[in-house]
Amino acid sequence: MRLSVPAPEDFGVEMVGVPEGAAIELDLRLEAVLEGVLVTGTATVPLEGECARCLDPIASSFEADFQELFVYPDTRSGGNAEDDELRLEDDLIDLEPVLRDAVLLALPLSPLCRDDCPGLCAECGARLADDPDHHHDVVDPRWAALQDLAGEPSPEPPEGGRGDSGPRGSVDQQGKQEG
Repeated sequence: MRLSVPAPEDFGVEMVGVPEGAAIELDLRLEAVLEGVLVTGTATVPLEGECARCLDPIASSFEADFQELFVYPDTRSGGNAEDDELRLEDDLIDLEPVLRDAVLLALPLSPLCRDDCPGLCAECGARLADDPDHHHDVVDPRWAALQDLAGEPSPEPPEGGRGDSGPRGSVDQQGKQEG
């Protein structure tokens, strides 16, 4: 049996989901079994969202397979189905929880527009797919003071050969340092 049903609200994850009211195409097979009705099917849903790396919009479709047993009210433990069992209620089957589990659990948490999406530049936010050679010359802040010295000859050390301005304080005529 084939059905087309509107998507409920909040049918997705943070970055990608099924738009509310979009058509969900269901291909279902219902089988009567001893304990209830076994529902086997495939749901084809349209997806909309954004790429987790470059934030471009994504639009595609997705197929999710599912199989679930809906038990009759008068079976298993005297009509009290266990918490994890789905029940037929007045000969009706509520497929929304089954579809929600099948689709949402299979959706990627970080969808990509393509597998090799380079994303955005961490420095300026430019799309790296538009400019593959994009880069910034970033200097480690610990070495930034030395960047001005690069390419310049090193200064000659002052007389005395130590490379500093000599001893701190003044020296009297006997060679004793003051201060």
